[in-house]
Amino acid sequence: MTAAGTEAAEDRVFAALANATRREVLRLLREEGPQPVQALADHFDMRRPSLSEHLKVLREAGLVSEQRSGRQRIYRLEAAPLADLQDWLHPYERFWRDRLKGLGALLDRMPDDDQP
Repeated sequence: MTAAGTEAAEDRVFAALANATRREVLRLLREEGPQPVQALADHFDMRRPSLSEHLKVLREAGLVSEQRSGRQRIYRLEAAPLADLQDWLHPYERFWRDRLKGLGALLDRMPDDDQP
């Protein structure tokens, strides 16, 4: 995949994760496994076509896959884009860990306020 293609894929994942309903769908699929649309819809106070739009965004971001089983559509979590996101976030995590370690060292060197 080209750099532009990779960026577009990352943008779709970030956009998908920006919505609380879509994050909840991913949580449900992670904790409860593959589910038909109606089982997912039962968790939300919205019409099924609205949830289908959320599922479409997740599908286009590669975060879920859809399999037809008779008249049902079964959705399954696809974790690979989340691993890619973790790879992207890792340098920032390391940055903040180093900063907090430095803050901890500074605080350890400071005298306590309650000492005379």
